[in-house]
Amino acid sequence: MSKNLVIVESPAKAKTINRFLGKAFQVESCYGHIKDLPENRLGVDIKNGFKPTYQIIPGKEKIVEKLKKLSQKAKRIYLATDMDREGEAISWHLSQELNHKKAVRVIFNQITKGAIQKAIENPSQIDLNKVEAQQGRRVLDRLVGYKLSPLLWKKVRRGLSAGRVQSVAVRLICEREKEIEEFNPQEYWTVLAKFAPLRKKAILEAKLAQIDGKKVAIKSEGKVREVIERVRKERCRVDKVKEEEKRRFPSPPFITSTLQQAAWSRLGFSANKTMRIAQELYEGQEIGGEGRVGLITYMRTDSVRVAKEAQEEARKYLRKELGEEFLPKDIPQYKNRKSSQDAHEAIRPTSIWRTPDKVKPYLSQDHFKLYDLIWRKFVASQMREMILKVVSVDIKGGPFLFRAESRKVEFPGFTLIYRERVEEKEDLPPLRKGSVLKLKELVLKQCFTQPPSRYTQATLIKTLEEKGIGRPSTYAPIISTIKERGYVKEEKGKLVPTPLARVVTELLKRSFSTIIDTGFTAQMEEGLDIVEQGEKKWTALVEEFYECFKKDLKKAEEEMKNVKRDGLEVESFKCEKCGAKMVLKFGRYGEFLACSNYPDCKNTRPLVRSTGIRCPSRGCDGEIIQRTSRDGKVFYGCSKFPQCEFVLEGEPLKEECPYCKNPYLVKIKGQIRCPKCDKKVDDYIIEEKRMDSVLIKIMRRRVRKNEVSEPVYSVPEK
Repeated sequence: MSKNLVIVESPAKAKTINRFLGKAFQVESCYGHIKDLPENRLGVDIKNGFKPTYQIIPGKEKIVEKLKKLSQKAKRIYLATDMDREGEAISWHLSQELNHKKAVRVIFNQITKGAIQKAIENPSQIDLNKVEAQQGRRVLDRLVGYKLSPLLWKKVRRGLSAGRVQSVAVRLICEREKEIEEFNPQEYWTVLAKFAPLRKKAILEAKLAQIDGKKVAIKSEGKVREVIERVRKERCRVDKVKEEEKRRFPSPPFITSTLQQAAWSRLGFSANKTMRIAQELYEGQEIGGEGRVGLITYMRTDSVRVAKEAQEEARKYLRKELGEEFLPKDIPQYKNRKSSQDAHEAIRPTSIWRTPDKVKPYLSQDHFKLYDLIWRKFVASQMREMILKVVSVDIKGGPFLFRAESRKVEFPGFTLIYRERVEEKEDLPPLRKGSVLKLKELVLKQCFTQPPSRYTQATLIKTLEEKGIGRPSTYAPIISTIKERGYVKEEKGKLVPTPLARVVTELLKRSFSTIIDTGFTAQMEEGLDIVEQGEKKWTALVEEFYECFKKDLKKAEEEMKNVKRDGLEVESFKCEKCGAKMVLKFGRYGEFLACSNYPDCKNTRPLVRSTGIRCPSRGCDGEIIQRTSRDGKVFYGCSKFPQCEFVLEGEPLKEECPYCKNPYLVKIKGQIRCPKCDKKVDDYIIEEKRMDSVLIKIMRRRVRKNEVSEPVYSVPEK
């Protein structure tokens, strides 16, 4: 008897869906895309309306052949790929290859029995507008990649890549690094007053907020000393006591970008790991007596919209488990961003009754952590706001206004389920307007403005989303690509650009200012959205882009600096063979120094990075340096190699061991240890020591300039 054939992308999804359909259905997987542009050539006919040439992806021939045989016997074919543009394109390619008269498209937001059966009962046709948008993106990316990458191979080094979105992400990271390097810290002082009410023993601490009605901005010690002398002469009274309620409302349930950000900051998951685990939760997990079931809705979305039945289910749960006081009067409604496609719901659990505690025994630790995060975020988004009781006191003494504040949670609201950082402040002593306060002490604190932080995966994703660059499905691949290509390395969770990234970004900015402009890239994303809405043809969008790109490409081929041939000028390094200058070049395994007299002199030497740490080998006067092996691995060893064969396991840190006073420590697999006494040293001890040394240097510099004689911490009343 012939069956109905259901085709999905992954075997895990096929396994889950197979449980919900009867014997009349056979569920098979196509293992993602079956067709794509060819790997070894452009595959786009530019002269013939940018017509793409698709071919079966190498290695997928047997899968396609199997599906063709099954389709010949099938009564009907249900194309059940994902809901996004990529999923629509997969279904389109399947329909072309299988060529079945009764092939239909089915769409579902969650892999549950009800959702699958409803989708099968209500089939539709392939959305060709979505397919067009996907084709437009694929052709745009292919044109940039296959035209721009070879130019970089020619001008910088072989193996580099450039991309319409990838290169913009690298530019953002490079520009942030430049901001940090050029940042000039500014000194400022804060003044904290300690008051004693005349008839009470309680101490009231208040910060100087205004002078002569203007916000405080004290930028030198001389100025702060003038201020405290004037403050001492004033009689301080309570000018205003204000008590109010402040409300903090819950944020919407997760979309792709906010899930990646929260998973990074709360769980330490990379964007790639988050999406992999979310995909597995969506496709289905074995849950006790229920069998295999999808635990969350579709995870590639930029919409905060939630199905009404899911909201009603959440209200029933909250009413039963927490009580009526945690329910808002009206069902919460959240607004999407203007750039949101709103094609799918927000990410939520498929059933609110599958609480984290119930599913925990059946999930791995990482799967449980992410599910718990998604479940709590959704439930919290349907709850009442948190209420804070805030009491503020203004104290006036002549032109000076000091302000004190207490902050206390009156009603936890949504934070009972999804905890957020709330800074509570101790209650203030009872005070009345007009009360005279006695000034006991003034505490001064010298501060310095801080540079902007380097991007983390979470903050980069947030910035890309805010600027309209990329879409939910692209954030994780972008970060993976720029790391794999050697443009970015991750240090303590921060994204740091390599010298290669900075050189390539500068070259692209000069020759292709449009392509790697954040505004232009965002406009292209909007253009693709317009194509999906059926208001524009993808070929028109690509043609507009290519006209400008072609001109820039021709100009760059002639004018772009040839770093591969000429190298980059560096500090005065001389060639030991011919005496000419050495220049910096980029090779397969990183940067190296080469003679500028090439090809007459072919001398090269590795770029050595000094650590400033002396080699511990007895009788050796060398130092520990960073080197690169022939297979591209970084290691640390003696600068006198091969005379001294000292090699260090791990990364050396020029910090003295607090236990045995060894002049350096070593970082191995995330742990900092002393190579001499083998004791573990905490990160915060090193950071505190570094901060102390920075402050000492600043104070010494200021003493030399006769700006200050000694640091000031507190000035008690005489």
